[in-house]
Amino acid sequence: MVGVSNGTASTPAYDTIVVGSGASGSIVAAALAAAGQSVLILEAGPRRELAELTSSQLFARRLKWSGAPVEEEGNHTIGHGFNAGFGAGGSALHHYGVWPRLHSNDFDVLSKHGKNLDWPIGYEDLRPYYDAVQSDVGLSGDAEAEIWRPQGAPYPLPPLPVFKQGKVIDRGFRAMGLSTAPIPMAINSIPNNGAPGCTYDGWCDAGCPIGALKNPLVTHLARAQKLGVDIRYDAQVSRVLMSSDAQRVAKGVEYFDSHGAKHTVNAATVVIAAFAVQSVRILLNSQYADGVAVGDRGAKLGRYLMTHPGCTVFGLFKDPTDPHLGPTGGQLICHDHYDDKTAIKDSFGSYQWLIANAVKPNGLLGYANSRPDIFGAELKPFMQRAAKHIGNMLYVGEDSSSAENRILLSDRRDKFGVPIARTIHNAGPEQDAQLAFAMAEGKQIFRAAGATEVWTGPRAPIHIMGGAVMGSDPELSVTNDLGKVHHTDNLYVVGPSTFPTSGAVNPTFTVSALAYRTAEHLASKN
Repeated sequence: MVGVSNGTASTPAYDTIVVGSGASGSIVAAALAAAGQSVLILEAGPRRELAELTSSQLFARRLKWSGAPVEEEGNHTIGHGFNAGFGAGGSALHHYGVWPRLHSNDFDVLSKHGKNLDWPIGYEDLRPYYDAVQSDVGLSGDAEAEIWRPQGAPYPLPPLPVFKQGKVIDRGFRAMGLSTAPIPMAINSIPNNGAPGCTYDGWCDAGCPIGALKNPLVTHLARAQKLGVDIRYDAQVSRVLMSSDAQRVAKGVEYFDSHGAKHTVNAATVVIAAFAVQSVRILLNSQYADGVAVGDRGAKLGRYLMTHPGCTVFGLFKDPTDPHLGPTGGQLICHDHYDDKTAIKDSFGSYQWLIANAVKPNGLLGYANSRPDIFGAELKPFMQRAAKHIGNMLYVGEDSSSAENRILLSDRRDKFGVPIARTIHNAGPEQDAQLAFAMAEGKQIFRAAGATEVWTGPRAPIHIMGGAVMGSDPELSVTNDLGKVHHTDNLYVVGPSTFPTSGAVNPTFTVSALAYRTAEHLASKN
């Protein structure tokens, strides 16, 4: 294949260009390299190595988004700066490893309830890929204890232990007749695949330098590098280069390096895996020959932006809880209410509890920040008590698939002259009603567990999905069920931007299963 000039030298062409080195991008790159393809990953952020990861909330912030700013509007903004990643491994480098599956009723919400959207696939279509991912990566969990878990293979590793905090809070769930199970975790409970077991020090958010947490640096990005995938860091992709005729073929991409120099590189296939907002931003900035944004024939590109509403319940207990121990994502999970999306009055959707999260005194996720009403002389005794007796759990709720929640291009531009993303996201009365119900339930659970004092934090955005949703109808969606952009032959999108609905579970396991499915399809085209 003939290279495309970048103005100074000839850039070699590849079979596939993957934009983004996070969970989905690294999976696709590794699979295609294993199939014999020449693959290039373009990553907007810097190179990162396990050895440089540091157990500190200050360091953890370096792993979050630090590229072009994202404008955020609405009553429930998406928190792009916290939820997105920047550099090798993307947002999966600082994820907590909480990997539940979507339930079967998450895929046909429109058909069953007349709300939101349907997926073009069902749970059974994705089930073998869930199984393949968990076997390949090595998940820890107890499938039998998850009485609500959809059918699938048992976890390859035993569950992570439950520490004092989890046992104390679990008493409240049991007292109220609710069930819990160990959280399914992409974290080693025992040594596996050459990596040690977890040390349970609660620093998952900082990336896990020992490799016990399954981020891309120890899974598919590492595999891709061993297979000879080329990776260019500090390479900000601005747009997909489309053919100038009516064939709607992606020729390659344009990107800027850290010095501001513009490059183009071509390939037979282009895969956009730049996380939800940035993937859509790239497509909105790309055009067909007739000037229409790539993927926007049905005017759906950027729409159905979603984020899980999250809120933490805190409590102080007489019993010691050792809150610093365990994974950041929690120790136990409850899905007792998940499958009835209409159970709560004036609400709609599923929700889950992630119980007994490891928590630190200070920093963005510290318990000092949870009580802004305590200050001065009262702060020290509170902190001394909380350090040994605090407990917490996280509510994660389902968002609505609203076409009004969307990603657009701003009038502002980044340092390379490329329009930045503008997001609009509002929560509606159904999300408000579910949150109010869950917070009342959470407080009741904590009191039943023996809490002497209970309070809640503010609603926060957790995860980002949608914007390039998959579907069967090109007029109502952006991609097909494999992530191929409608009306194109060789342009794909992978990652949470393709989700038609959010469900109420952490998305990385589903992101990975979908990426396995797309990678299998692309590899079969060799």
